[in-house]
Amino acid sequence: MSATGDEGAFRPLVSFVDVSFRFGGRDAPWILRSVDLAIGRGEFFVLIGPSGCGKTTALNLLAGFEHPSAGQVLVDGEPVVEPGVERAVIFQGEDSLYPWLTVEENVTFSLRAAGLSRRERHRRARPFLQMVGLAGHRHKYPSELSGGMKQRVQLVRALVCDSLVLLMDEPFGALDAQTRSVLQDELARIWENNRVTILFITHDIAEAVLLADRVGVMTAGPESIIKQVVPIDLPRPRSRSDPAFGAAYGQLNELLAEESRRALMDGQ
Repeated sequence: MSATGDEGAFRPLVSFVDVSFRFGGRDAPWILRSVDLAIGRGEFFVLIGPSGCGKTTALNLLAGFEHPSAGQVLVDGEPVVEPGVERAVIFQGEDSLYPWLTVEENVTFSLRAAGLSRRERHRRARPFLQMVGLAGHRHKYPSELSGGMKQRVQLVRALVCDSLVLLMDEPFGALDAQTRSVLQDELARIWENNRVTILFITHDIAEAVLLADRVGVMTAGPESIIKQVVPIDLPRPRSRSDPAFGAAYGQLNELLAEESRRALMDGQ
């Protein structure tokens, strides 16, 4: 099923071309089946769907952590065959930070591994640390930070690498509601400034409406596809109290509810 939208409108940076995936051999059930998707350069694309539908699997295929059983995943026209620095991944939770490194050392770790000088590493990192309010905390260790601050460190670490694509798998899902709201607004502001291409996974429909240019709604598994791609044509910055925000929320909620009901009826 195609989820490319108006294919003549842009040259996609990310493409899923007839992608199917399953764990194991021929008798294993399909997780994804014949998925087509195009994400434009500089687009903020959000995937939502029932639990277990394959959202994270799709992200892992783009990250290079898994390989399609059929079809291709492309970035800038090149097949994804392994993880790469042009695709930065931000996971839910804080466990990916190195506890023995400071905030600034965590942020610049990959730059150091790439052979950049200390001066160049600092030059790249400090504007981003300033942007997310961490400049005054750059010498602290992860154990001294709140959950929200740790997620900001992960975000900055991805941004300083100047990646083509950010892959974000429910990055705010483990945070309290107020911190999550603040970081959603912060991410929207940062994205407005640098327009990096983002694939973002969430269960939170309001989060999808707040952040996305387009939202892909996945069907319940097995053999999940992208049922519909919904443009979110709202001006930025967006207000959760805007009636148009509520209308977009309602549309997505109904699409997702249909799939959740189907999953329950099928005993998934």
